[in-house]
Amino acid sequence: MTLWPLPLVTGDSFPESIGIGAFWLLPVAAAAAAGAYPRRQELRRRRAVAAARSAQRLQLSRDLHDFVAHDISGIVVQAQAARFVAATDPSHAVLALERIEKAGLSALAAMDRTVRMLHGPEPAATEPLPDVSQLHLLVENFTAAGATEAHLDLPHPVTERLSREAGSAAYRIVVEGLTNIRRHAPDASRATVAFTPTATTVELRITNDRGAGPSARRAPRRGGLGLPALTEHAQALGGTLTAGPHGDGGWQLTAVLPAAPPKEKTP
Repeated sequence: MTLWPLPLVTGDSFPESIGIGAFWLLPVAAAAAAGAYPRRQELRRRRAVAAARSAQRLQLSRDLHDFVAHDISGIVVQAQAARFVAATDPSHAVLALERIEKAGLSALAAMDRTVRMLHGPEPAATEPLPDVSQLHLLVENFTAAGATEAHLDLPHPVTERLSREAGSAAYRIVVEGLTNIRRHAPDASRATVAFTPTATTVELRITNDRGAGPSARRAPRRGGLGLPALTEHAQALGGTLTAGPHGDGGWQLTAVLPAAPPKEKTP
């Protein structure tokens, strides 16, 4: 349609013919642009929906791994302890059953949160994410559930300097570290969760000793998704996360998270 009028135009130079063709091409270009715009918008919408679904799946998998797996591992430890003491000391078996019930209810609550997230974004915001203010109860429950005695060193300024996102990430990292101790070093005698504030960051170290039992060494298992996911989360916040051997057969998980500068004391 752009070229068919050109033979009807006589006496024009080649540049004029090019101009006439370009003029006739304008409606075609406008029609193509008008047709391409809604298609591009639809493609962007589909990509946005796919990205949102992928982010939601990752969030669900992190919640299941961080919270449900932690509670279920506690149930397993309590069940093993109750099996050994049931015949000789029934009172301790009853205490273990109470802790199993508590951990089971906590796991069910975490699963309920996950299921509500599947039904839409409205109910997901009803419960705040756990943060470092809840670590005291977490460490106490960990100590009560197994043979490893955990200690928490949480200076007061840490709670104030960590943002909501960084505080939630720190809580998840502690859950992952304690869960790994329970899985891979159940005979460890001591575990330490220590926060150290600096000028612009907060350093978190989760350390456990080797222990004296036969299962103290980490068994060669297939790596999970907890540490890689938390490493990506820490990096997204501007921090780092590393893990490796520590001391004589122990293990250490180290995270550095960004923090607000310390408040100046008024004279």
